[in-house]
Amino acid sequence: MVAIIDYDAGNIKSVEKAFEYLGADTEVTRDSETIFRADHVVLPGVGAFGDAMSRIREYGLENIINEVVKKGVPFLGICLGQQLLFDSSKESEGARGLGILRGEIIDIPDKDDKGNSYKIPQIGWNSLKITEGARLFKGISGEPYVYFVHSYYLKAADRSIVAATTDYSVTIDASVECGNVFACQFHPEKSADVGMQILDNFLHI
Repeated sequence: MVAIIDYDAGNIKSVEKAFEYLGADTEVTRDSETIFRADHVVLPGVGAFGDAMSRIREYGLENIINEVVKKGVPFLGICLGQQLLFDSSKESEGARGLGILRGEIIDIPDKDDKGNSYKIPQIGWNSLKITEGARLFKGISGEPYVYFVHSYYLKAADRSIVAATTDYSVTIDASVECGNVFACQFHPEKSADVGMQILDNFLHI
């Protein structure tokens, strides 16, 4: 069973439908026993970092998430769900993240180092450069396109956890893998066949 953590964070329905399309038994829940019983756990997210962490703590989910990760259950953060795995974000100064992984969440610049302008947020399709051996991207070749909606991005402290990057004014760490913890800044549930392959790969971890 796939537990999709419900903390009023936006894109839950589309994530649920994507896993159901792949034949997975899913439950949208914030119940601790249901989450602990799951074979895979997903932390989706759309919105502001600080507000999301406030809701996670309000619903008593922080310790549950940490326990699931410690147990070795495959865990996937999506979009804001990737950012929440880290310590903090420039979006919400003073707000403390989950701190499971190390890195900075910072603003996407509206100009690159050559002075070219970029619209912020990044909304739309962009290509990935995949790290060799990344488990989420098994069977995916070349530089596939996936769908992004974000104004802030991850710069991981440990480069060995970076599973894929994308370029949009700067190089963005678009996906990470560390043990049983996986995350994507983009929306695999909105990324057509490539996204479905990524979610299917997660189900087989």
